[in-house]
Amino acid sequence: MIKVLIADDHAIVRAGLRTLIESEPTLELVGEATGGYEAIELIEKSKPDILVLDISMPDLDGLAVAKMLKSMDKDVRILFLTIHADEALLREALKSGASGYILKHVAERELISAIQIVMRGDMYVEPSMVHTLVANLKKPGKIARETREPLTPRETEVLKLLVLGYTNRQVGEELNISVRTVEGHRSNLSDKLGVKSRVELVRYARDRGLIG
Repeated sequence: MIKVLIADDHAIVRAGLRTLIESEPTLELVGEATGGYEAIELIEKSKPDILVLDISMPDLDGLAVAKMLKSMDKDVRILFLTIHADEALLREALKSGASGYILKHVAERELISAIQIVMRGDMYVEPSMVHTLVANLKKPGKIARETREPLTPRETEVLKLLVLGYTNRQVGEELNISVRTVEGHRSNLSDKLGVKSRVELVRYARDRGLIG
């Protein structure tokens, strides 16, 4: 029996995942988390084999959860479940130690198979994403240009608010996250982008069309 823990902040998504997992006799649902910190707590309690993990969550995003679990040497395989068909995020997910990456719109037909593949010790990547990776690897200079880690969806949201002049507390209130979590995202932004000041953040955001 494969023990599965799911982590997603949307109740409808969790309900759908629950139905899929409970319909498969070889799987056992051992818990549901609504955020990143709760997922880590439940892993300690329920000892799942597989964590089906959303990337975009309100407190601690999935990539941060994966990196924390990796640093804690937790014996759990991570299957990212996301709406983001983004090559940079896929690369970052695999770099964080994940064993799989599946898109939400195909989960109904692919999730069980993806879990079984990951539990065999193999890597599962959404087929359409594999095609994108292969195509881009053939482009000269593609790898050399990707020297910086991509921003997560939550980091992008924080960045947009910061460049609009929001304080850490205001960002937290707007996104319904703690000031401590905002500070953590700001630190990650500084490390990833190599910037320290708000002016540099504004320049980065403008260059990439995040602000007008």
